[in-house]
Amino acid sequence: MSGLQFMRAKSYAAGWLVGLTVAALSSGVAQPSTSVLTRPLLSVDEVVENLQQKNQERTDALRQFQSTRTYRLEYRGFPSNRDADMTVKVNYRSPDKKEFLVVSANGSNFIINHVFKRLMEAEREAVKPENQRRTALSPENYDFRMEGFRNTSTGGEYVLQVRPKSENKFLIRGKIWVDARDFAVTRIQAEPAKNPSYWIKRTDVEHRYEKVGDFWLPAVNHSESFLRLGGRATLTIQYKDYTVIAARPLQGIKSPDQNLAQVPR
Repeated sequence: MSGLQFMRAKSYAAGWLVGLTVAALSSGVAQPSTSVLTRPLLSVDEVVENLQQKNQERTDALRQFQSTRTYRLEYRGFPSNRDADMTVKVNYRSPDKKEFLVVSANGSNFIINHVFKRLMEAEREAVKPENQRRTALSPENYDFRMEGFRNTSTGGEYVLQVRPKSENKFLIRGKIWVDARDFAVTRIQAEPAKNPSYWIKRTDVEHRYEKVGDFWLPAVNHSESFLRLGGRATLTIQYKDYTVIAARPLQGIKSPDQNLAQVPR
């Protein structure tokens, strides 16, 4: 699976599980300066088509990588405050094998066993082809609307509004940023398409990605759930120490607008 699919499946599950955890307990990175251009270089349909094509190419090309990730969850509210963190070594092998080695775990056993470990289990389920299809950023699952094109200090980005076509708890509603050269999602700012629990008033989710070699892989996942009774749960997952062990070369997409080549990286 691609870095986007890897992160997306995990982050949807993260928001869902955080919501369920808060209900059970109760019963960043700086942005570069941007300027919005009045006319995007490509249409929304062209951006989405390229995004799907490049996601599939990255999925097929990425054969194996290793990384380290740290989970942190802070809960503040009724009946008591709880905190936990866990560091994990991850080994991914295409197409659907993930191995997790827990390096350390501290804090609330409830959070460790009912959130962190369930997140890892959810990731193993997420790599199944049917689950990937049902959560993909595709016209099958979403309506897309162009918001604009931003020329940033790190390159050009298309900004799209995404609206789910069904109230699936693993889909999102919000905004995505798509790199104008690689057609990879670099950032997501959204909320779950379906509230995971009556006890949750709102869940805000933000994901950021970084480029490792030819691949855009997860950097930070931040989910914040607000309880109707006033509590709050904050889940942060940080990804680091990536090593791409096996991969095939990628073919780049050429933009029809030569001005795109002038966008600084």
